[in-house]
Amino acid sequence: MSILIRSFLFYLYLVPITIASAVLCLVITPFTNSEQRYALVRHWSFINLWMLDKVCNIQYRVIGMEHIQECGARPMILLSKHQSAWETIVYPYLFPRTLCFVSKRELLWLPFFGWVLASLEMITINRGDREAARSTVAVQGKRHLAQGQWIVIFPEGTRTPVGSYRPYRKGGFRLAIATNTDIIPVAQNAGNVWPRNSFRKYPGLVTVSIGPAISVQGKTEEQIQAEVETWIEGEMHRIDPSAY
Repeated sequence: MSILIRSFLFYLYLVPITIASAVLCLVITPFTNSEQRYALVRHWSFINLWMLDKVCNIQYRVIGMEHIQECGARPMILLSKHQSAWETIVYPYLFPRTLCFVSKRELLWLPFFGWVLASLEMITINRGDREAARSTVAVQGKRHLAQGQWIVIFPEGTRTPVGSYRPYRKGGFRLAIATNTDIIPVAQNAGNVWPRNSFRKYPGLVTVSIGPAISVQGKTEEQIQAEVETWIEGEMHRIDPSAY
């Protein structure tokens, strides 16, 4: 079966299941809290992974899951490479913690998907106003961490092409210092199978590599940024050498 047909069949599934899940999430909103609604999202995420495997022949492997277990019940800030829509769809299932994503506010305007983001109380920012975005992440980030959630930030700010590098934005590092919260770095190469802004999904294996927690204690913003960037970008060269 051709890649184009497989991709079409996947979207033929993804659109209605997303709409149905969103409607259910909105219906139960008055009677549930965000944690309970997040459980529904995790189930949606799991089904997506299964369908990507069966329809598009896209598998995945996770390296370093022991680093998540080592964190125990501590809230963490997860800083991840961002190449594709794959990670935003499947991270809720892959990580056994309640995740709070920091994303652009324009996603709230998307029918169904955006409505669920609002229902889950994710952190959405206006990327055109850096001062306002910084304040939003600082205030809301502290609240979500206090609730035991993990904050997910894509420090490059947007999806980047395979093999490329974009200087990391400082919001995640500032939040980590302000809240004395350690950082989990994540490298992944989903752009090989689900390129950014592409309809086609290519068969292959996505590698997600989770690094050990990076302590922020006694470090400057510049030191933390250098440590995170060095680990993630170095790991990208290791798990996807052909791209570099």
